[in-house]
Amino acid sequence: MPSPRSRIGTIAEGIARRELERLGYRTVECNYRAKCGEIDIIAWDAQTLVFVEVRCKRTLSFGTPAESIGFAKQSKLIATAEHYLLERECRDVPCRFDVVEVVIKGGFLTVGDIIKDAFTR
Repeated sequence: MPSPRSRIGTIAEGIARRELERLGYRTVECNYRAKCGEIDIIAWDAQTLVFVEVRCKRTLSFGTPAESIGFAKQSKLIATAEHYLLERECRDVPCRFDVVEVVIKGGFLTVGDIIKDAFTR
């Protein structure tokens, strides 16, 4: 049985995916896993392949959800994205890393900011 934290993460990813699709993103894959890590959502935004990290926090007392993505996590996301691109033989495809912040307000999960091109490889 999944932990409460895991369930919240799954719900947050679903909320983020629906919001991205509402904004015109076309989801390719969710929860892509490789030895080096996991990418929550992979989607097309027009002609750009986007690797999306969803971050959820209960409080902003210690910073925003995006601020919790340190160098080590960025490195894992980059390595996982490179694995995906090699595995799918996607050469010369423009891509970027977005972060979707999900926050808990009044007991409800809501999408906060969507940060396009949050970091580069």
